[in-house]
Amino acid sequence: MVYELREQPWFGLYVSYEIVATTLFRLPYWCLLCYPRSWRPRTSWTVKRSVLVKLFRHLFGITQKTGALTSFPTHCAIQPGPGVKGVWVEAAPHLITGVLLSMATAANVACAHIPGYWIDTDETLPAGAPPRPGEKVLYRLHGGAYIQLSAHPTDPTANIAHGILKHSRSITRTFSIEYRLSTAEPYKPEHPFPAALLDAIAGYNYLVNEIGFDSSDIIIVGDSAGGNLALALIRYMRDHQQYHPDLRLPRLPAGLLLLSPWADLGRSHEGPNTSLANFYSCDYTGARAVERFSYAKHAFLGPFGFGFAERSVYISPASLNPWVGARFEGFPRTLICSGGVEPMLDSIRSLLWKMERDMGSGSGDGQVYYHEAKDSLHDHLVFPWHEPENGETLTIIADWIDRGWQDSRV
Repeated sequence: MVYELREQPWFGLYVSYEIVATTLFRLPYWCLLCYPRSWRPRTSWTVKRSVLVKLFRHLFGITQKTGALTSFPTHCAIQPGPGVKGVWVEAAPHLITGVLLSMATAANVACAHIPGYWIDTDETLPAGAPPRPGEKVLYRLHGGAYIQLSAHPTDPTANIAHGILKHSRSITRTFSIEYRLSTAEPYKPEHPFPAALLDAIAGYNYLVNEIGFDSSDIIIVGDSAGGNLALALIRYMRDHQQYHPDLRLPRLPAGLLLLSPWADLGRSHEGPNTSLANFYSCDYTGARAVERFSYAKHAFLGPFGFGFAERSVYISPASLNPWVGARFEGFPRTLICSGGVEPMLDSIRSLLWKMERDMGSGSGDGQVYYHEAKDSLHDHLVFPWHEPENGETLTIIADWIDRGWQDSRV
């Protein structure tokens, strides 16, 4: 059972016990345990990284019993703060049709008025300022298994935006949409698929048709579940530009950046001798990850059920099941980044294979590029201490971004 200790007084008692036990006993024990290189989760890791991974994995396990330890911003309100640039984004029901409209109706999900947040390199620039001549923007879809984390600038996933802004010459602003998170029992079931996709469409429409960015000046980036959402957004726009030109959907963006994408919510990459089985002992998601992801899938899939994940190109584009049959012709130039010891590695490599099949490899004349950071965690750009891999990955991303726009001008 997940979140069994979410109610007081059990929440407070359990968290207090864990703080004391971890500070006085676990941390010293982990330091001793990880001192011999052969006892570390990966022999290439430092003592510091080994201990931090154990700490984050333990904290991750705690939250599977208690729920979130602190509150975080949601779609219900703009969370103010120093330097925070929040805006309201209008719903875009006029852009929803076909199978997506049918799925939204079946799930009783409607388009919504939601917040979004700007992060930029110019503190004096107003939120939502019109683009300057030649300006580029990053449209960010955050991770969190569709059940947690936020688009807010104080969220850990905002480290991705800050890192790219620091390393890239082309990007000076990022925008992130506060899409609705999914919940299931023991909480009130709300916002299943396709709520997040409706919100992602609204955010892209806001950038193009309200702020005035040209689609060719936008790169979409999604990490973990945000990568799943980014793939679904591109798929919907591609298909409906072809079959429903009357919708006047914005053109596809210049590029797609996928960071540890959660690309298969089905079971085709589960089993012995898979990355899911082999790397949970290394990754911070830990032993309770299967239980947690089961809850996340249940909340996200809602009335469609787990079987929907086994056959939907929107949910599981990397699936090995032959009846999914996701195709990627017409997708924009793409960079996929992964960690070499993350549980989702097999599904990410399957996604890479499918995209290279349809779009060609960037090592030749194709449009798909790949970077796998050896011995790195899932979504490692979220963690500032994950060096030198973070710096190396951000340098590769910045080069891919900058070179892509340089090539487009040739």
